[in-house]
Amino acid sequence: MVHQYRNNGYNIVMDVNSGAVHVVDDVAYDVIAMYEKHDPQEIVSALERRGYSVKEIKEALAETERMKEEGSLFSEDIYEEYMDHFKSGQTVVKALCLHIAHDCNLACRYCFAGEGEYQGDRSLMSYEVGKQALDFLIQNSGNRRNLEVDFFGGEPLMNFRVVKDLVAYGREQEKLYNKKFRFTLTTNGVLLNDEVMEFVNREMGNVVLSIDGRPQVHDKMRPFRNGRGSYDFIIDKFKKLADSRDQKNYYVRGTFTHENLDFSEDVKHLADLGFEQISVEPVVSLPDEPYAIKEEDLPILKEEYDKLARLILDYRKKGKWFNFFHFMIDLSGGPCVAKRLSGCGSGTEYLAVTPWGDLYPCHQFVGEKDFLIGNVWDGVMNTKLRDEFKACNVYAKDKCRDCFARFYCSGGCAANSYKFHGSINDAYDIGCELERKRVECAIMIKAAEADEPDGTDASEQADYAGSPGSLTE
Repeated sequence: MVHQYRNNGYNIVMDVNSGAVHVVDDVAYDVIAMYEKHDPQEIVSALERRGYSVKEIKEALAETERMKEEGSLFSEDIYEEYMDHFKSGQTVVKALCLHIAHDCNLACRYCFAGEGEYQGDRSLMSYEVGKQALDFLIQNSGNRRNLEVDFFGGEPLMNFRVVKDLVAYGREQEKLYNKKFRFTLTTNGVLLNDEVMEFVNREMGNVVLSIDGRPQVHDKMRPFRNGRGSYDFIIDKFKKLADSRDQKNYYVRGTFTHENLDFSEDVKHLADLGFEQISVEPVVSLPDEPYAIKEEDLPILKEEYDKLARLILDYRKKGKWFNFFHFMIDLSGGPCVAKRLSGCGSGTEYLAVTPWGDLYPCHQFVGEKDFLIGNVWDGVMNTKLRDEFKACNVYAKDKCRDCFARFYCSGGCAANSYKFHGSINDAYDIGCELERKRVECAIMIKAAEADEPDGTDASEQADYAGSPGSLTE
């Protein structure tokens, strides 16, 4: 499969199966578009009428043939058979999302967790349940040494004492079982203080700081329970924490909605405050909510991604660097094939743990009783459900088979698919449209950055030899 598009003055050709990306001139772009369905003479005749010379058309044809022969253009998909092998392999658990608090001190309007309660009672995880969860992870991780535990909520810092105790317990177990825990934390920042920051900087491999961008946008969607906005309460704490981590190993993470379609302005606001690791993502909500992203919003949002990509390039030329999470693409290798094809590993390698120890495929399924998969004492008991998630990959989804972005999004989010279609093997259509646009923008940024150092003209061909991933992890 080949995908071609033009963006910001670049002619970009993606060979989906090999992962190769080519930046080409106009004649090569048009030759490639006709190559599979027309013979050489038809291509020469058609493009000669468009004003190209016979010589340059034939040179582009020869170059296209060379790329095809070397496997970087019109390559075959060799990965579907690999997934059959992956599905039959042993399942190990690599990561847990610990719902350390089903409670929150904010009342975010778009919260999928129902203000932290997940459609249930307010509760905090006890040390005993958390300890058992870490034991479960160690016991079910096989030979995997590096393990991840995300402290999540609600608001995890409402149960900070247990967070600290569980990290201490995990560090003890590392020595006993030759494991290495990478702990992460997601927080709204209300309870951040110097003690918390010191602990986080010592123990947390990554921190997610929830902020939506401009004050008026943030305060409208992320108020306290009394309706007061939370921006002024958290912003200086977030800047202090980001600086204390040398602007690494964290993200300020926002959500944009139908009510702030100009989300590139929110990214710009955060970048201008000095944040270098930024993620602002579309809300996922059923269409009856006033803030839900609608199909008619898509043209506006796609232009916003183009605007943001150009902003990033402009800032970097001026020596001001920031990273946007959804534009992160590794064209030289990237994740292994299993990760490329099956995504986050929800329901198999990655599980969510409720405050009382129940296991769900991920945090977005918590509270959906049909997706209760086990508990931290007895392990995974609903093996049929686990196997359904293990079989969930880009080849199990009809919408993914003909999508050029499938090796970048890995089929999208199973929870979003279920939310909109009642099946984990479908896809959230609005999310797919936005993901395709993000991939195009991300690759354009790579092309522009490669073009910059030596001043190579954009019309000259450049190749980025990549692959959908290695066959090992």
